[in-house]
Amino acid sequence: MEDQTFDQLLQAAVNSGAADVHLKVGSPCMIRDGDDLSPVTDILLRVEDLEWVVRRILKPTSQKPGSTLDLNRLDTITDLDVSYSIPGLGRFRVNISRQRGTLAVTMRVIASEVPDADKLQLPETVKEMAHEPRGLILVTGATGNGKSTTLAAMIDHVNKTVRRKVVTIEDPIEFLIPDILCSVNQREVGSDSAGFTSALRAALRQDTDIIMVGEMRDRETIEIALKAAETGHLVLSSAHTSDAEGTITRLLGVFDPAEQAVVRLRLLETLRGVISQRLVRLKDSDGRIAAVEIMKMTDAIRERIQTSDPRGFYDLIEQGWNPYRMQTFDQHLTELFKRGLISFETAIAASSSPVNFKRNLQFDS
Repeated sequence: MEDQTFDQLLQAAVNSGAADVHLKVGSPCMIRDGDDLSPVTDILLRVEDLEWVVRRILKPTSQKPGSTLDLNRLDTITDLDVSYSIPGLGRFRVNISRQRGTLAVTMRVIASEVPDADKLQLPETVKEMAHEPRGLILVTGATGNGKSTTLAAMIDHVNKTVRRKVVTIEDPIEFLIPDILCSVNQREVGSDSAGFTSALRAALRQDTDIIMVGEMRDRETIEIALKAAETGHLVLSSAHTSDAEGTITRLLGVFDPAEQAVVRLRLLETLRGVISQRLVRLKDSDGRIAAVEIMKMTDAIRERIQTSDPRGFYDLIEQGWNPYRMQTFDQHLTELFKRGLISFETAIAASSSPVNFKRNLQFDS
């Protein structure tokens, strides 16, 4: 593969609005458009093509001070996350892996502009939650449902409205956020810090107001994030859970049963809310919009979390629009459908309960 060919492949992906680029030995270059993968060319990629691509992607990273990457020893790479950019084209979040003994590359296309909450049509409550003075706020959803975009939009909203010190800890850095009113320090795991936990500990000593952690991926990260929230910081992070109920269960499940009672109390003190989202296709365009479930820490929610079996959040969230501006997926899908943004079929497919969605339509009509 040559420079021009590779650049043309990525240019085609960016121009088409693709979310991801997939490169694998024995297959053509594929791009993801919504739910579907489509080939860009008929040319099957060879072993040497993938090795060339990986060397080109890793060359900037290998030249950073302290890097241990050896581009002559690609056989040592099994799983690796890096960022990659081409001036004038765009930035990409890259995962390099190995399958059947050969290299494979997945490249997530990152928008060149920092996402704006209003342009994304996020609920006003999401922007309001970004102004919490302290505590823990989680943005959750399956892979590819825009969690990183929403977190960046929340930071962007804060950056435009108040003066704060913000530290982001990412693997890798996705959106490049300039200082507007805030001082924004972005740290990339691997090049700027040894790991999430060490960067989190350091952030506690950097006169930080807001800490954004790319992902709550393990027990140690969760522990330090809770400590940061307990010591007066606002902590924003993400988790791979489908809804608010699943998020609480997942956070507790990371700890041993004997520890869960204490962790539950810590969550009662620190958790300010859970924003869960599912991207759904717009009715009249190729774009997508986030259907959002929002749970806030009301007295009723706190009481439910205190129990050893925290189920039944759906009804509490559904009844919490007034005065707390909480909403379920089905309530937001109803709103998006009534505004003409999504089709009935899309709303039904994305709903948590088709019965509740149809009931909401009848009740609101």
